[in-house]
Amino acid sequence: MNKKIKTPAVDHLFEAVLELQSKEECYKFFEDLCTINELQSLSQRYEVASMLSKKKTYLEIADETGASTATISRVNRSLNYGNDGYALVFDRLSKK
Repeated sequence: MNKKIKTPAVDHLFEAVLELQSKEECYKFFEDLCTINELQSLSQRYEVASMLSKKKTYLEIADETGASTATISRVNRSLNYGNDGYALVFDRLSKK
């Protein structure tokens, strides 16, 4: 875990997120917390990660999501060398 992000403020934010109980609550909270552009960027990165995990090519991902190759590369690096956060979520979602 990156020690730079492990702060009391980030802990507090994550505790708040863990209190959300529905997609509708997530919409309300994240719409208040983030700008539209921030939320679109986060969701785009998540879509890129999902597509990379399904072995889609950079070109297919760029065409479908509008993400730049730099963004796709950054997400790919997280998938390959990160903390396995994406893998954790993808695994749990695949069991639903």
